[in-house]
Amino acid sequence: MSSLALAPHPRGVRRARATDTLSVAFVVPMRGPTGIYGPSCLACGELAVEQLNARDGIGGRRIELVLVDAGDAPATVAAEVAELVDAGCVEAVAGWHTSAVRQAVTRRVGGRVIYAFSAMHEGRDDTPGLFMLGERPINQLLPAVRWMREELAVGRWAVVGNDYVFPRVTGATARFALEDSPSSVVSETYVPLGTTNFRSVLHDLERTDVDGVIMLLMGQDAVHFNRQFARAGLSASLPRLSPAVEENTLLAGGAGAHEGLYAAAAYFDGMATTESADLAAAYYARWGRWAPALNAVGESCYESIMFLAQAARACGSLDVAAVTDMRDGHFYDSPRGLMRLAGNLLDQDVYLARADGVEFAVEDQIAWIR
Repeated sequence: MSSLALAPHPRGVRRARATDTLSVAFVVPMRGPTGIYGPSCLACGELAVEQLNARDGIGGRRIELVLVDAGDAPATVAAEVAELVDAGCVEAVAGWHTSAVRQAVTRRVGGRVIYAFSAMHEGRDDTPGLFMLGERPINQLLPAVRWMREELAVGRWAVVGNDYVFPRVTGATARFALEDSPSSVVSETYVPLGTTNFRSVLHDLERTDVDGVIMLLMGQDAVHFNRQFARAGLSASLPRLSPAVEENTLLAGGAGAHEGLYAAAAYFDGMATTESADLAAAYYARWGRWAPALNAVGESCYESIMFLAQAARACGSLDVAAVTDMRDGHFYDSPRGLMRLAGNLLDQDVYLARADGVEFAVEDQIAWIR
């Protein structure tokens, strides 16, 4: 893969900011449990930069990405980003990473640079300059739970997630939101990132009176869980629902691990929309048939770079003071369709898809832009 859009990480080096170049800290996982997403993130981020640079970049300035590995410990990732910001090496932060990393980064550089956080997330964070571009429970998990109840009669849920802010807050949100409804969360289990053995979790699921499992597991953890879930013979009796499983996870898990697995996201490869087809055509034309999987995580990285360009066009600058006043209700088009700014969040259409071997088949649209 070409690395034309990626600049070397200037560790420990203070350099003057080139006035004709806009450098962006591109924070994506390259190792660890979420490292499975890294190649897709890089390919989509580089594609966005190449497309923008083929026009006028952002505000007439050529864009370069400075890669920061989000697969490290959150405090370490945040320290690297802070070093870049402190040295004047970057003027913006973008990319896909966990909410634990996001919180660590905002503690170090929040309010100093625009920050386009592209991952699905647990809800509002009012840090100045931060924009939360991904799906959130109100338009992703909760509509999917409703669809599963109506279409598959799944009412009693067990939550299995990683032990950090996004899964815990999302699990709690689902539990409270489903009170006084036909659905309910009857158990919650959280395991450390990097868990490979789910024997005790599966044993508990076999003994618990539930109809389905909400998976809030990331990356390789989801791969291990899905394989062991299928080997335990639970696939036929317990549908799984995830806001995080994507095409890389299916490929890594293998075709036999995904019976009864559903995912909710604003983007899937092969979605039958004009906007998504345009991205897919450009992506495979650029990277070829053996490209990293085009998926919701990678596409969200494309979104994060394109959002910076959109913000600069709307506000005339990427300075935090300027973008903080970005108009509520601002609309723009993306590979996900029409996007609408709601404060520092984005509303977007969301779809439910069923795993079919190592691919997804979109079943329904479950949330619409308001």
